[in-house]
Amino acid sequence: MSKIVDIINKAETTHSLTKEEIVDLLRCDEYDQQLFLAADRVRSQFVGEQVHLRGLIEFSNICLQNCYYCGLRKENAKVKRYKLSPDTIIDFANKAKTYEYKTVVLQSGESQSYTVAEMKYIITSIKALGLAITLSLGEKSREEYQIYKEAGADRYLLRIETTNKKIYEALHPGMSFENRLRCLSDLKDLGYEIGTGCLVGLPNQRMEDLAEDILFFKSIDADMIGLGPFIPNADTPLAQEKGGAFSTSIKVMAITRLLLPDVNIPATTAMETLNKNGRMIALQSGANVVMPNVTEGEYRQMYMLYPGKICINDTPKHCRGCITGKIQGIGRQVSKEFGFRKSKK
Repeated sequence: MSKIVDIINKAETTHSLTKEEIVDLLRCDEYDQQLFLAADRVRSQFVGEQVHLRGLIEFSNICLQNCYYCGLRKENAKVKRYKLSPDTIIDFANKAKTYEYKTVVLQSGESQSYTVAEMKYIITSIKALGLAITLSLGEKSREEYQIYKEAGADRYLLRIETTNKKIYEALHPGMSFENRLRCLSDLKDLGYEIGTGCLVGLPNQRMEDLAEDILFFKSIDADMIGLGPFIPNADTPLAQEKGGAFSTSIKVMAITRLLLPDVNIPATTAMETLNKNGRMIALQSGANVVMPNVTEGEYRQMYMLYPGKICINDTPKHCRGCITGKIQGIGRQVSKEFGFRKSKK
């Protein structure tokens, strides 16, 4: 029997691999189908057949950071900036509830566009609707994270993007790798379900780096892990770079499922940008969450992290119906639960 099949079997039964074994899996394409089937079995065993939908509200594209890969970077003058009023954000959340979403994800660029008091008002108002709340607002102080937790926020998504400090600091001018780690540590300490993740296919990234990323997710006991391919944006310094492969992204996701069997893993929009069936393939290779966009109107086009982003001309109602049909089409059901990590609740 092949050494690679042995590694897949080990991952499925022990949920533990060495860095070298992960690299071997990533480098070999011959047994990908066995890898994906193993990840799907582990997903089924530990988190079941239900797919959790999280309604994504992209409430501002103003950002103070200058990350080289991101279309929202501060120095991209081509972006038409916006910030939704607190009451508009709450209204979008209320509409998400009418579409039977149990969680909303409040995502924005990293900025000081909203005061702490405004964010607290938004969070408490949405919490009063009976929804779970995931925040994705970037790096903040421990005190600010604590205020939002006490106001009712349940989860926080802060992707590490890469655990290679040299690559991280090359792509994030003016930012500190240590501060990113500090934020994740504070969030965990404050009782959030923490989400992180990585970009696959960054310039100078090696398979060893991706293996380190996966082991990092495990070492911090992350509750949710979002990952996807790096897609070059013409309006950024990385415009001419090659970008990440869909196949590698799916493999990183599948290995992540094998090593962290009970976490929540979204089938990300970026996957579908590279493959028209990307999210469904991801759901059959270890993923158990989808985050349809519930932002309304022109703002969907204005939150342009990378080119080719799907569904930017759809309505939230259409997205809800479309994704439900696709999920049922692969024999799965949309969950009616909040979708907290099972081991934590």
